[in-house]
Amino acid sequence: MLDTLTINKQRGARQLLAVPITLALLVFSAIFAMAIGAVSLSGSDILSYVSHGFSPAQDSLSARVLFEIRLPRTVLSLAVGAALGLSGAAMQALFRNPLADPGLIGVAGGGALGAVIVIVLGHSLFPIMMATVGVYALPIGAMIGCLGVCAIIYKLSNRQGQFTIITLLLAGIAVNAIVGSMIGILTLISTDSELRELTFWTMGNLGGNGWSLTLPVLVLIFISLIGLSRLAKPLNLYLLGEAQAQHLGVSVSRLKKQVFVYTAMAVGAAVSISGMIGFVGFVVPHFVRILIGPDHRFLFPVSMLLGASFLTITDIIARVAIIPAELPIGLVTSALGGPFFLFVLYKQTNRH
Repeated sequence: MLDTLTINKQRGARQLLAVPITLALLVFSAIFAMAIGAVSLSGSDILSYVSHGFSPAQDSLSARVLFEIRLPRTVLSLAVGAALGLSGAAMQALFRNPLADPGLIGVAGGGALGAVIVIVLGHSLFPIMMATVGVYALPIGAMIGCLGVCAIIYKLSNRQGQFTIITLLLAGIAVNAIVGSMIGILTLISTDSELRELTFWTMGNLGGNGWSLTLPVLVLIFISLIGLSRLAKPLNLYLLGEAQAQHLGVSVSRLKKQVFVYTAMAVGAAVSISGMIGFVGFVVPHFVRILIGPDHRFLFPVSMLLGASFLTITDIIARVAIIPAELPIGLVTSALGGPFFLFVLYKQTNRH
């Protein structure tokens, strides 16, 4: 009994400290992300820039680097990291499995297929459209792929008004397999330059995205994060079991649909602009759950803040590891997340 009380007190203290600590980590990682890169910027440069209200009108090189390159990239890394972290926590709650991640529902695979179609077939099948949309072609194609997969999986999982988790899981696995085979076929018929481009995209990259590409994605991510955050209390009841949650006033079927839709929106928006970034949606919420427990009122905001910080830090590593070139950020997140995944499996095996 005393051990249980002690554990609960320690967990409560960690819950109270988790938000301010992760918020401070987010601020520091954002500052470092704006300062570090192929062109180093001093703190005085950043402070001067902030004092002018982030105005792009300044003619100095440092101001242009900050506004046109560093700031949109930093904001994007924070938003994508937050989206993946919170989506992972939501998926783990939906499946009631701490090893679940957003990739289970096949949205990321659909985005990858859409992007590969644009890269390999876009100029030959849709030359006028490609010329019209220009740099927006790749994110638009990825988003269409995400939406298409979401529609298929939602239709398969929603039978007679009931949204079943087992069907959602099986549909996600099947769609991932189909998408993987189609990507493989397109890879085989691609040229060397197309193969290089799609390989780099599937490894994840946050660079080269200006404000015109970043802002629409930020809107979608913001809507999905707000929507998921409002589901924290119902998901706490859902963890007790579907029948118990239903008796306590939770519309379980509606809750499942909301989690799926908001998660698909967040992951789809993230994948459309950043490519495939693995392990963030698994590692971050799982680590947070170990530290502060399964209460989603704390788990969701901390996963969101830590996900944003983690992806920003890995983006810094990707930028500085092989200057003047860059590593794909997906390689860095996998290099850090892979060992952690093995550690979790090891601990789970020992526990059982």
